[in-house]
Amino acid sequence: MRKTVFMLFLCLLGAFLNILLIIFKARTGHPLFLNTVFTIALTMLGGLFWGALCGALTNLVAHSIWFWGWEGYLFAICSVITALVTWLFIRLFPRELNLEQAELHVTHSWVQMRKSRRLGTVIDRMVVLILLSFCLCLAMSVSGGLIAALIQIFNKSVTGNPDISIIMSATMFSQNLSIILREILSRIPINIIDRLVSGFAGYGIALGLYSIPALRGLLRRIA
Repeated sequence: MRKTVFMLFLCLLGAFLNILLIIFKARTGHPLFLNTVFTIALTMLGGLFWGALCGALTNLVAHSIWFWGWEGYLFAICSVITALVTWLFIRLFPRELNLEQAELHVTHSWVQMRKSRRLGTVIDRMVVLILLSFCLCLAMSVSGGLIAALIQIFNKSVTGNPDISIIMSATMFSQNLSIILREILSRIPINIIDRLVSGFAGYGIALGLYSIPALRGLLRRIA
């Protein structure tokens, strides 16, 4: 029971911090979303369920605050997909993305390994994080684009996400393209940068938290 409460607390905290990043975006006007940084971090710390819960809570709370229609809650699917893709990468690349392995590699690299081996370990991890970021970019662009397009098809009063549709679709893509292709393609340029920043930041936050001995002990017991 205590373990569940602890992970639920981390999910709520992660969702809160994701929403703070959304507010920061709104206040500064920068184009990046950055609303999945802590979703990625929670997935790396606690696994698929807790990462997906953090992402879903982010969307549900944020959309309730900035409500524009019930359809907006569908974008919680994108957050769940973010957790799923991150979890799959952890399974595919455990040496590079598993936090326990990474923590051991960091310790051994400073104590036992040569500098060349340390550099190789860092490069391997960076390559996997870049691959993760590009897969997240494609997954988010396709899922977000499909949801936005379907919302506009079934509800003509909705014009789509103003950050993307107005700025990108209207200027970069022909109006002769289908609405689905337009919504998907318009998201890719922003998502390329956004997922790179989010992927590296999420991993860095997760590794930083895991390096705290007390927190690491709790997470190992949960796992």
